[in-house]
Amino acid sequence: MNIIVQSIRFDADRKLIKFIQKKVNKLDQFFDQIIDGECYLKLENVEDEANKVTEFKLNIPGNQLFAKAQAKSFEEATDSAVESLRRQINKHKTKTRTKASNHKALLSLTEVRVA
Repeated sequence: MNIIVQSIRFDADRKLIKFIQKKVNKLDQFFDQIIDGECYLKLENVEDEANKVTEFKLNIPGNQLFAKAQAKSFEEATDSAVESLRRQINKHKTKTRTKASNHKALLSLTEVRVA
């Protein structure tokens, strides 16, 4: 999957970018129709130690998924955001399966009535 990583107000090193790419590539196990994605890494100006923010936007057919996480490190924030995306993907798959099965049930009902 193609993902664009953008770091805002700092330069991300290759190790962090590879880590993000590796985590996001694992989402293909759950849903292989992911088109592409964007990752934004930000440093917030807050007093708290947890000032690293990771945001993801994933484009899937007919929808866009978004996740944002804030933590002490970009790795922690990435883990949280990817886990959130995984849950959203599972929810999306459940909805589409339910719609498809309801559609098939309606088709079989109409075939019975026609016959």
